[in-house]
Amino acid sequence: MTALHDLTALEQADAIRQRTLSPVELAEHYLARTEALNDTVGAFITLTPELALEQARAAEQAVMDAVDPGDLPVLHGVVVPVKDLQFLSGVRCTMGSASYDITPFGDDHIVSRLKQGNVVMTGKTNTPEFGLPCYTEPSVALPARTPWDLTRSAGGSSGGAAAAVAAGLAPVAHGSDGGGSIRIPASVCGLVGIKTARGRTSTGPLRDPVGEFPVNGPLARTVRDAAALLDVMAGAFPDDPYPAPPLPPGETFLKAAGREPGVLRIGRFRTPLIADSEVHQDCIDAYDSASMLLEELGHVVEDFTPAFPDTMVPTFETIWSVLALLTPVDPAREGDLMPLTRWLRERGARVSGVELAGAVSFARIISRGVIAAAASYDVLLSPTLAQPPVPVGYFTAGGDPAEDFARQKAFTPFTALFNVTGQPAISVPLHWTSAGLPIGVQLVGRPYDEVTLISLAAQLEQAKPWLGRHPEIW
Repeated sequence: MTALHDLTALEQADAIRQRTLSPVELAEHYLARTEALNDTVGAFITLTPELALEQARAAEQAVMDAVDPGDLPVLHGVVVPVKDLQFLSGVRCTMGSASYDITPFGDDHIVSRLKQGNVVMTGKTNTPEFGLPCYTEPSVALPARTPWDLTRSAGGSSGGAAAAVAAGLAPVAHGSDGGGSIRIPASVCGLVGIKTARGRTSTGPLRDPVGEFPVNGPLARTVRDAAALLDVMAGAFPDDPYPAPPLPPGETFLKAAGREPGVLRIGRFRTPLIADSEVHQDCIDAYDSASMLLEELGHVVEDFTPAFPDTMVPTFETIWSVLALLTPVDPAREGDLMPLTRWLRERGARVSGVELAGAVSFARIISRGVIAAAASYDVLLSPTLAQPPVPVGYFTAGGDPAEDFARQKAFTPFTALFNVTGQPAISVPLHWTSAGLPIGVQLVGRPYDEVTLISLAAQLEQAKPWLGRHPEIW
């Protein structure tokens, strides 16, 4: 008999609408599984069983009262945990930091969207301090581990969200991505992760980060589940400064996942962009096999060299270090910050206003050049990461924050550029190593064109399915 957590999110939602599955039963299943496995995978910082059951009971009543349950939201009654960088009213928020522990009185806009979608929130997922590094090993929680090898990191900064989905503690999860923070854990946990186009999802009302790098997006086991969650999450609020153009009337991301993409022109590259690092053979194999599969599906695949000047790396680092300062910390609690965070904040404090303005302006200029250089391609293809999943503690070994940061750049030299340009990108788990570790490949779309990416990713999934049972950690 198929376990509830082996069903896709859309299968669960369909069973709820048909009244053959109770949202309360589903929430209780995930809460029990999380209670049993959270210490193993480090997925959650805070569990919210009372809130989850309240939302599940309301979802169940709505199904019973509905004249046509098919009119309910696409993921009505399905469990969707929230990353602990976001404010969820009445629920503790740590931002992954011992220096920061508050109970907000309101919801972030993205949480409001999730609530409008009638999802069930079982808790706040694990994240590194302020979401700054590409691994999830905060001082306030256990490390997030990929369920495919519990000695290895689940990545970051949405590492807890990815660990939760991969371990079957949630069918899908909310994530956020400022430099790869959805795509990195998607790659190391064998998931689909969508970095949305700038403005597709709201970062308001309290955070409008300098550079506009961070966005919200979904993590899921299937493209269709990810697309459905994006339909729930997407949409600007009136106070959003950079709203993405809405989809045409009647269009949804889920519909895109059921539609052939047509013949696409795809530019591929595997030269690291932000670090002079070597790409591991497993990641090259994933990239080459994805290229061949795309050609077999009839697409035109050509080598492409992104226009990316060396000066872009220090520009990104300048903006990132200032971003580290934008989460306010009580001066008396600065000593509670982790070494990497202190190091980044010290760098940010040395940046003048003119330097920051120049960095933001230069980033926009470079973005225009990158987008223009790739204008003849429908999609770009690259490795998601330069290395397979690494052991927990790999980045912090030696205790030097500068070395930690250098290792992060070498590990993930392909993702951050597209936070700078604001283009949508997706990591899909097309490849697995001989040791059974997942390796993602990254597809990058034209500005605001998540639809093409989702259609293409769904075609790849159909041609080379990756969905199986969860890792045997129960």
